[in-house]
Amino acid sequence: MRVIFMGTPDFSVPVLEALVDAGHEIAAVYCQPPRPAGRGKKDRPTPVHARAVKLGLEVRHPVSLKTPEAQEEFAALGADVAVVVAYGLILPQVILDAPAKGCLNIHASLLPRWRGAAPIHRAIMAGDEETGICIMQMEAGLDTGPVLLREGTAIGEEETTAQLHDRLSEMGASLIVTALRHLDGLSPDVQPDEGVTYASKIDKAEARIDWSRPAVEVDRQIRGLSPFPGAWSELNGQRVKLLASRLAEGQGEPGEVLAENLTIACGSGAVELLRLQRAGKGAQDREIFLRGFAMKPGDSF
Repeated sequence: MRVIFMGTPDFSVPVLEALVDAGHEIAAVYCQPPRPAGRGKKDRPTPVHARAVKLGLEVRHPVSLKTPEAQEEFAALGADVAVVVAYGLILPQVILDAPAKGCLNIHASLLPRWRGAAPIHRAIMAGDEETGICIMQMEAGLDTGPVLLREGTAIGEEETTAQLHDRLSEMGASLIVTALRHLDGLSPDVQPDEGVTYASKIDKAEARIDWSRPAVEVDRQIRGLSPFPGAWSELNGQRVKLLASRLAEGQGEPGEVLAENLTIACGSGAVELLRLQRAGKGAQDREIFLRGFAMKPGDSF
């Protein structure tokens, strides 16, 4: 098919690669504009932009799709379908209607659960046992369109958002290729009104750990916010990000270090910290972290 691809972050890159590998003609790649990044604050292309250039594809990054000029340029591509995954701009109805077979969205949840911006984070933080990928026919509402294909996957007991993100990205890449291959034979499944939840954007204010909460909630917070923005706490006046954990046995004062393997007491139960990051340093596995930051039972976050 002749495809317009619309995506921006790392999550979208395997999807673009899969479409190219499957032999589809990429009419153009739409992504967010380059933005200042790094110490020099120079404009840096998005991951999709960088990959598209290496693939020799035309890249467009309009700041809006609401102008007549942008809409005319989009329609002039004469696409069979647009594939949208974590693009970052709202698509006006005229854009949704332009491709002959409409616009398909790859969404990282089992709709109607976790519509919205942060479905992977929210699924882990809520303690969901399962999530997945939906291929959805886009319409004007927020992730409200009928689902063409879906595939579920269990969430691991120690899985972080980073790990689940990568798995779902590959699942989405595979599922969209299947969807396009059988597109004319797929039956849209209208989303039910029951079971709708919204995955609101992650606020950095959610990242500070309250050790008085139950261990199961603290563990979900650590895994769900890893790697960004990273759940954090303070130890000896220094902020430390906690990037991986698992539930552990133990009781004590909330925030108390119970064992040298970094078992930390919570309001009930305890968590074992597996990966940490000090301010200004890279992320480190627990054993490496402890070589440069001594901690002992009785210390407290």
